[in-house]
Amino acid sequence: MNFKNIHIGQIIEQGVTESGIELSRICSFLKCTEEEVREMYLQKSIEVDILLKWSKLLEYDFFRMYSQHLILYAPPAAKEKENGKKLSLPHFRKNIYTKEVIDFILGRIQSGAMTKTEVMERYKIPKTTLYKWIIKHKEQKK
Repeated sequence: MNFKNIHIGQIIEQGVTESGIELSRICSFLKCTEEEVREMYLQKSIEVDILLKWSKLLEYDFFRMYSQHLILYAPPAAKEKENGKKLSLPHFRKNIYTKEVIDFILGRIQSGAMTKTEVMERYKIPKTTLYKWIIKHKEQKK
């Protein structure tokens, strides 16, 4: 999965194909026409409320694609604004890492493309988390 360039319409279409849900059921659930569904498959981005409906229908968290993009490609967020005020937005303690992201990161280490230290600095992954992944990955290979 390419988390850098997300084409959510194609991903949804793949999910529909794999799930085998009929187009008539999709149209009924989304309250739209078959043509509108086909147009959604061509869209690189989709409105949040529609993406939420797709997530419910296909029982898959499409928002996680964007979370993974932020983990891999966005700079770390500042905890406070420059003027010293704390942000009123909710702060989430833990990042969500999918199996694909963990495999990608461990692959970078195993191939020698990045060191453990570089991974921790670039992706802001805590040392204990990274080492737990490495141990778990070794156990799964046995």
